[in-house]
Amino acid sequence: MTDPEDTPDPSPPPARTRGLLARFRRNFLTGIVVIVPIWLTLWLIWTVINWIDGWVLPFVPRSYRPSEYLAIDLPGLGVILFVVFAVVVGWLAKGFLGRTFIGWGESIVARMPVVRSVYNGIKQIAETVFAQSETSFERACLVEYPRKGIWAIAFISTTAKGEIASSLAPHGPLVSVFLPTTPNPTSGFLLFVPAADVIVLDMKVEDAAKLVISAGLVYPNPKDPGRPPVPASALPPLNRRSP
Repeated sequence: MTDPEDTPDPSPPPARTRGLLARFRRNFLTGIVVIVPIWLTLWLIWTVINWIDGWVLPFVPRSYRPSEYLAIDLPGLGVILFVVFAVVVGWLAKGFLGRTFIGWGESIVARMPVVRSVYNGIKQIAETVFAQSETSFERACLVEYPRKGIWAIAFISTTAKGEIASSLAPHGPLVSVFLPTTPNPTSGFLLFVPAADVIVLDMKVEDAAKLVISAGLVYPNPKDPGRPPVPASALPPLNRRSP
């Protein structure tokens, strides 16, 4: 026969205990939300600094390194030397001798079949990422993708030109748009869409990118989602279509 004192009590924990656990959970999650972005940012910066130091410092004679005199390693020395070196190279490349030397070097590379393809590809990527005068995405927009009735956020890059514009002339003016994927906006699709089928948004490109990366969780105007965000700077008008 079972002793009543040995029978577990099926009654739920007191409301005060549940309240303490709920507050503990909320505080823990809030702390994680605060700590993780800071920690990841610092870790990324520290990793990049160490990577650049490990790549640059081997070219510096040991007798010129501060560690030989201070008995400690100073992180970031390689970053400083790399920045100074890049500034000097950029200054020389703008001059007549620098342009001549670069043109001479590229003419030699152009005669090498494999090296030529690799160099031209890397150069185009670098110019796209780092060039200051290149045109970036003009505006954020909505396009129907992957079928009618389903809308996706895209970024207008420019109007269609050259052979593409002439080949698709019967379809009217076209715009080239980049349709990013979620949550990684660096991959996506290049689409040529009739300008009449594009809904241009007033939100900034940066706000639209946040919306894509967060899978719709971060709205451009979080304080009042029902109110339109601050319009982007004025750009050449495009054909608009009401949703």
